[in-house]
Amino acid sequence: MAIEIKAPALPESVPDGTISTWYKNVGDMVKMDELLVDIETDKVVIEVASPINGTLREILKVSGEVIVSNEIIGHVEQSSLSKNNNTGVTDSDLATETTIEKIQEFKNNQVTSPAAKKLIEENRLAAESISGSGKDGRITKEDVLNYIEASSEEGELQLEVSAVSTAKSGKRRTEERVPMSRLRAKVAERLLQATQTTAMLTTFNEVNMEAIIDIRARYQDEFGRAHSGTKLGFMSFFVRACTEALKRFPAVNASIDGADIIYHGYQDIGIAVSSPRGLVVPVLRNADQMGLAEIEREINKFAKKAHDASLAIEEITGGTFTISNGGVFGSLLSTPILNPPQTAVLGMHKVQDRPMSINEEIKILPMMYLALSYDHRMIDGKEAVQFLVAIKELIEEPTRLLLEI
Repeated sequence: MAIEIKAPALPESVPDGTISTWYKNVGDMVKMDELLVDIETDKVVIEVASPINGTLREILKVSGEVIVSNEIIGHVEQSSLSKNNNTGVTDSDLATETTIEKIQEFKNNQVTSPAAKKLIEENRLAAESISGSGKDGRITKEDVLNYIEASSEEGELQLEVSAVSTAKSGKRRTEERVPMSRLRAKVAERLLQATQTTAMLTTFNEVNMEAIIDIRARYQDEFGRAHSGTKLGFMSFFVRACTEALKRFPAVNASIDGADIIYHGYQDIGIAVSSPRGLVVPVLRNADQMGLAEIEREINKFAKKAHDASLAIEEITGGTFTISNGGVFGSLLSTPILNPPQTAVLGMHKVQDRPMSINEEIKILPMMYLALSYDHRMIDGKEAVQFLVAIKELIEEPTRLLLEI
C-alpha cells in the first residue's frame, strides 16, 4: 500500500516552496519519522519526515522544483515492518535487518545523519575526511561544523570551481555560478522594495558605553550563576532601551498598511541574525515584558536556530521594530535598511575608544555610533532624533531602565 508524502501546510505569507534536498533515493528503506526531504521557502527550511516504515517508492518533485501547500511530492510503500503482528515479523527480525543496514552503511563509509549529509553536500566536502563522533562512527552535524571551522582556520577548505585559463599569463582564474537561494532572493527583493517604496532617511548619534561595560564587568559572573550560565551582553540593554523609547514614541512602533497607519500596543522586537543561508530576523514577542536574562537566552536560541536552519515560520514573522548589530562584524558606521512594513530600524556598531570632551576635559571613552533609519512618510525628523536621544540616555544611565524615566 502506497502512502502519500505531502508538503506541509504553508501559511498565507508563504505561497510556495522549493524542493531542496532528498535524503533518500527511490528504493531506499525508510523508517517512520525519518527525514526524507528539505523544502526551502523564502523564510525557513521545512523538514518532511516519512509517515510510516517502508520503502521510498516514488519521487514526484525533484530538487529545484516548486511546490505548493499540501502538494503530493512522493510515495512510500508500506512494508511488513509497519504492519500488525499477523505478518509474522518479530522483533528479532527487525533487529537483524537493522543490524545488516548498519553494517552496510559502515562498509560504505557513509554513516552520516541527514543534517550532516546536507552540510557535506552544500560545502562539497569528502565524507571520508570527517571523523564521526556518533554511535558506530556516525558523522553528526557537529562533526561537520567542527571540520569546516578547523579547515577554514587552517586555510585548507577549498571549493571546487570551474577554471578559466588565460593564454598570456598561464595563471588560472576561477569563476563559480550558483543559483541564488530562495531566502537570499527574498531578502534582495525586500531590500529593493524598501528603498523604492519608502521615504527612508537615517539619523545618527553616539553613545558612551562605559556604564554598560562597567555593569557587565562587575556582575557578569554573578549574572551567569543566577541564570544558568547565560552571559550578559549589550543586546539585552538595547532591547530594553528600545522598548521604553517605543512607548514614548508610538509612531516609531507603527506600520503602514496601504492608506492606513497601524499603531501597535505591544513591542515585538526583530533581531537581525546572519545565517549561512542569508539574513533572517527572528522576533522577540512582547519584549517589553522580558528581563535581561530572558532576552539574552532568546537571542542565543535564535542564533543557533538560524545557523541550523531550524527557525519556524512563526518565529520570523511579524515584528514592530528591528535592531541590527553590525558591530559584531566590525562595522563602525552604516545606514540600516528598513524591514517593511515597519517604519524604523536601529543600527548598532562597533565599540571603539575615542577621545571625548567631558566637562572641558579630554577623556578616552568607549563610544558606539547609533543609526536610526526611518520612513519619513510616518515619522518626522524631530521624532526620529528624540527617539534616538532617548535610547542614548537610557544606555548611558541604565538606572533609567529600572526607574522607567
